[in-house]
Amino acid sequence: MLLAFLQEHGTRAAEHAAEAAEHGGAHGEHIPWIVEQVNHLFGPAVLSIQEKIMPPIYHLFGAEWHPGELPIPTHIVMFLIVVILSVGLLWFLRGQLSAESPTHRQQTFEVGVETIRSMLRDLVGPHGLKYFPVVATFATLILLSNLLGMLPDMVSPTANLNVTLALGLTSFLYYNYIGIRENGLFGHISHFAGPVRFPNIAATIAIMLLMFPIELISNFARILSLSLRLFGNIYGEEQVSDVISGMLAWGVPAILMPLGLLTAFLQAFIFVTLSMIYIGEVTQHHGEHGHAEGHGGHAEAAAAH
Repeated sequence: MLLAFLQEHGTRAAEHAAEAAEHGGAHGEHIPWIVEQVNHLFGPAVLSIQEKIMPPIYHLFGAEWHPGELPIPTHIVMFLIVVILSVGLLWFLRGQLSAESPTHRQQTFEVGVETIRSMLRDLVGPHGLKYFPVVATFATLILLSNLLGMLPDMVSPTANLNVTLALGLTSFLYYNYIGIRENGLFGHISHFAGPVRFPNIAATIAIMLLMFPIELISNFARILSLSLRLFGNIYGEEQVSDVISGMLAWGVPAILMPLGLLTAFLQAFIFVTLSMIYIGEVTQHHGEHGHAEGHGGHAEAAAAH
């Protein structure tokens, strides 16, 4: 009986997955070959799990859940590919390290590592090196995600707002976690009251009450700032490239590739730099807050331009 139930449920899930793939194609949206294969292999199992857990969750918010176009969306498959590539690439580079006779590949790798370490020392301070693993992970994942869309029949996961929003939220949670761990909950919250202190206690309290909601809203706005900047630039670059490739199939798309490379590296650099600045703000003493905030303002203004 159990076997019959599983077979029936699996058949229905497979039919849903097939219909979803056809539905996606009907809307003219290109589904990469590897996404089709992943959904063919794992889509029915994922859909059966979704059918169990998603309707109750949607019901809590008074909504009704409907299966998406694909049980495993394109951006999820692409980001998983980036994770696998990142692990494989770093494992390969780590196995090739040599202090006596470094290869050109190792030297390039070391330049990237030293660049991030130098930026951490400059933007966060000498204590910032302990945050290197997380910051370097951001840099690796975002850069490879941006570059993935330049490969044939691939899509940049960072061209999807869900991915960039998750990255922005992760950065937000991480630097606030560091602030609470380094300064305590009260010390971290007092950070939002601003660095200004007057001899007059009443004036100080008034300024703190004014600054607190402004700083709090500004802090939460960083989630959108990080995610929308990355998404907008990568998505826009992909759309422009697709339109031009559709009109002119030869020559011009190849000329645009350097621009795509520049965008990929620049957006990864901006995201990582801003994350470092935010870490520096919450880990420096109150006396240094204004200095860090000045750096943050200049960097954010430059990133916006």
